[in-house]
Amino acid sequence: MRRRSRIREFLAAGVVLLSPTWSAGDSPDPAAVERGRVALTSTGYLKPGWSGAAYRRAGTLWGQNAPDAETSADDYAAAFNQRYGLHTAPYPNDGLPMGLRRAGQPGGEKTGMQIDCMVCHGGSIGGQSYVGLGNTTLDMRALLYDLTRADNRRLPPSLFHLNTARGTVNAGMISAVLLSVRNSDLSMRKIPLPLGANLPELDVPPWWHLARKTTMYYDGRTDARSVRSSLQFFLAEKSLEELKELEPTFRDILAYFKSLKPPKYPFAIDPVKAERGKTVFAKNCVKCHGTYGPDGHYPNRLVELAVIGTDPERAHGLSDRLVAHYNTTWLAEDYPADLEKIGYQAPPLDGIWATAPYLHNGSVPTLAALLKSADRPARFTRPPSTGFEHYDPAHVGWKFDVVTAPPSPPLPPFEAQFIYDTSRFGLSNAGHRFGDSLGDEARSDLIEYLKTL
Repeated sequence: MRRRSRIREFLAAGVVLLSPTWSAGDSPDPAAVERGRVALTSTGYLKPGWSGAAYRRAGTLWGQNAPDAETSADDYAAAFNQRYGLHTAPYPNDGLPMGLRRAGQPGGEKTGMQIDCMVCHGGSIGGQSYVGLGNTTLDMRALLYDLTRADNRRLPPSLFHLNTARGTVNAGMISAVLLSVRNSDLSMRKIPLPLGANLPELDVPPWWHLARKTTMYYDGRTDARSVRSSLQFFLAEKSLEELKELEPTFRDILAYFKSLKPPKYPFAIDPVKAERGKTVFAKNCVKCHGTYGPDGHYPNRLVELAVIGTDPERAHGLSDRLVAHYNTTWLAEDYPADLEKIGYQAPPLDGIWATAPYLHNGSVPTLAALLKSADRPARFTRPPSTGFEHYDPAHVGWKFDVVTAPPSPPLPPFEAQFIYDTSRFGLSNAGHRFGDSLGDEARSDLIEYLKTL
């Protein structure tokens, strides 16, 4: 009752204070951080999903782009990564990119392969890979389908769309489907529960946000201390007892998440403009996004849909039945998910220069377009590479080409997913129009300041 009362107090302002604010100086235990780093980057936690040979055989499905037998391992890796939007692993990984890992049966040789967390949470920018940077180039659908076909297996029926655009993922629906075939005691059930979720694909936020946030996910429903919330994504094969065994390891992994720092902006910054932009930021942005520097604080605020105006499907798609069922399980015993449907949490802005495209669904390619809604493209494409030759320092984000109309005739799925179409379910680029009231100079100064974060 106390929480509901507190929510009502803030709704009139359209902003909800979720929990105590974050202040600079908070930091995880270094020993736990190191254990978590090793556990995340050197260990797989799923059984094989494909044969080890599927990695190389996938190339035979690329039509005229298929590599020949003489293609070197390095050249094949580069082509594989570009095709599926994966990135070179910055840690030992048996020649595989971030997101794929050698796997075997317990106690057996690792002759198979499986995905891991970095398929979504391992990105790159400017030729440098980063654990915890959201993967904004991933084509999850193409990757999973091609690896399955490479093993000469029949594709499973699709219960929902994985992604309709490169760089977005639908982890929420994966979780919802997995929960629907588990009882409250997490035992398996033959007939799925009708949980009624209808979640859209999303942009992947950076893990370093968790250093400031006291909640997880875009809707702020889950406490950031919840280790078990991450374990829900292992429901495809783990029993309750196996999940319990993993909990201490993933507590260390969560500490590692919270230790991560964003990369520094690599280009020149105009200090005079940035100082003016800091003033613009203080007048217009601090209330929701917090302050930065040695004495920085982050308010952990959820903004009501009527105020933020961004695509509402993620907020509405997590049904009460799904949340209620989740809360009856071991996953939520320590930190239940909030049943309130309010809006979206205003994210921290550390390293914002590296996290384009913007909004929770990745529908805006640059900061300049985010701050001037009239400049947002309805449909656009961007290069599949994250090299700096494709980065736009002036507008802060990815260079893009406007697509004026839907292709006719329709493109094959692999090609169509290079087009981000904001008319699709969950992909609207509306909302967050707070920058529209600023003049061009103020917007430019604000962008210069944001480069410093």
